[in-house]
Amino acid sequence: MLHLNKIHHIAIICSDYQKSKHFYTQVLGLEIAQEVYREERQSYKLDLALNGIYTLELFSFPNPPKRPSRPEAAGLRHLAFEVDDIEKTREFIRSNNIEAEIIRTDEYTGKQFFFIADPDDLPIEFYAS
Repeated sequence: MLHLNKIHHIAIICSDYQKSKHFYTQVLGLEIAQEVYREERQSYKLDLALNGIYTLELFSFPNPPKRPSRPEAAGLRHLAFEVDDIEKTREFIRSNNIEAEIIRTDEYTGKQFFFIADPDDLPIEFYAS
């Protein structure tokens, strides 16, 4: 049987690099581990960490096609972050002029959660620890 250690990273292609960089670093608070511009691809690659752990790669490419988020389709569904205080997290998100769904309760775990969208409409979930 295959043995996987952990998820190494998640890669996201954005349509507006500066807007997405601001969202993931200034709003969500991910730390920049490395940022490079790849001239041959006309593409930025931003490596981001969460609590010092490499987590996410943010890419820019010239004119990437939109990927539909709604209606829900087959494929990767959303990105989820665990938080200690779901209500304070939602208040903070809304204070940054980002629309946030109402807080709901997972019927199977009893944990609270809510969703927002990143600058490219990628669904992002915040889930109570």
